[in-house]
Amino acid sequence: MGDILIIDDERDIRELISDILQDEGYGTRLAKNSDECMAQIAAETPALMILDIWLKDSNMDGIDILKTVKRESPEIPVVIISGHGNIEIAVAAIKQGAYDFIEKPFNIDQLMVVISRAMEASRLRHENYELKRRDSQSVEMLGKGAVFKAMKLNLDRVTNSNGRVMLTGPGGAGKEVAARYIHCNSNRASNPFITVNSASVEPERMEEVLFGSESRERGIAPGLLEQANGGVLFIDEVADMPLGTQAKILRVLVDQQFTRVGGSEKLRVDVRVISSTNRDLEDEIEAGNFREELFHRLNVVPVRVPSLEERREDIPELAATFIDQFNQNQGLPLRALSDDAIAMLQTMRWPGNVRQLKNVIERVLILGESSGDIGAEELPHSESSPSETGQVVLSGSMATLPLREARELFEREYLLTQINRFGGNISRTATFVGMERSALHRKLKSLGVVTANKAGGRVAFVAEEG
Repeated sequence: MGDILIIDDERDIRELISDILQDEGYGTRLAKNSDECMAQIAAETPALMILDIWLKDSNMDGIDILKTVKRESPEIPVVIISGHGNIEIAVAAIKQGAYDFIEKPFNIDQLMVVISRAMEASRLRHENYELKRRDSQSVEMLGKGAVFKAMKLNLDRVTNSNGRVMLTGPGGAGKEVAARYIHCNSNRASNPFITVNSASVEPERMEEVLFGSESRERGIAPGLLEQANGGVLFIDEVADMPLGTQAKILRVLVDQQFTRVGGSEKLRVDVRVISSTNRDLEDEIEAGNFREELFHRLNVVPVRVPSLEERREDIPELAATFIDQFNQNQGLPLRALSDDAIAMLQTMRWPGNVRQLKNVIERVLILGESSGDIGAEELPHSESSPSETGQVVLSGSMATLPLREARELFEREYLLTQINRFGGNISRTATFVGMERSALHRKLKSLGVVTANKAGGRVAFVAEEG
């Protein structure tokens, strides 16, 4: 049922508690002082500790042991017992992280109720950790296009190092997914992946969130750096981190140690830092909003996460995966995408990138039919150019042009979209638009459209004149 470590300087007490627990099916280990206690923890982490506050012939008393355990192994529930108990000791123990406090001579039924609850809390915490670990291990990068493959190759190259990675790219492109992919394929996969979104934390609270806090009134509150010890700290949108915090996180990167807010003890951590931004940090440095030294510390390995419009080839696979996920997690209809729907999804504008695509798919499954293929008419027209009535709505600039110029502009934009949709593959584009390959080449030349390798894939763009 679990392994419980009992620490008490009175042999009769610790053996009595052990006998009671063993009768209930628990495994137990015993220690009479702090040295034996810490040796037992080092040998194997217990599921629960029962700890006496007053320990004779011991280098540390119960409160000191509690502080050490909560700093180094915060997941272990600790039940404090004492024959000298009073409300002040109980409050001090709870503030330092104890699960509960029991006064000697204790009632056996009361002891068993507290231990049962503490063990249940320990079990739930362990299950939650395992679920998070399995979730991180199941991270899958989806895509087959050249741009995606180039990015994934870079991610694979950094998984087994401890080098700091800077992920850049527009919002919604999947920077956190990329960070989780690095983590779950690294030698830190079984350790925590902790995220802090710099944009969502109030500037005045950022240091407390990262470094934790301690005070006589509130006890110890571990920060995200402590929680990430042994694993990864992902700093999302790092450009939004306050300048004052930037200086302190820089010191952590150099020394791998820090002090909690309100504390004086230096804490050492082993954390790999992955950061992300959708801004140009060199511009932020020039504007005085970001520390140059911190940029160079974080930007050891830069990896760009492409926008969805750069990887239109991957849209069918992404959309089908989202449909399957919504079916499994929310019970939404399991429907296939028609060819027309796929074509429209691949030619729509996606300023919100993968996140926007996922939202669109969820909306269609909620509001659409319960069966049958998803047709193009079910897709939200606000994401693309057609109006709700199916008419083509001309842009203001196109509406003012003569027919010949407007047709040329339309053909150029249409073919640019189709070529990029097919990852720069001219043969597939020609088949879809219904032209001979040689005729398509002539048309592209007349429109000033060229293709070239860019960002790991082949893309089409308008050649600059001259």
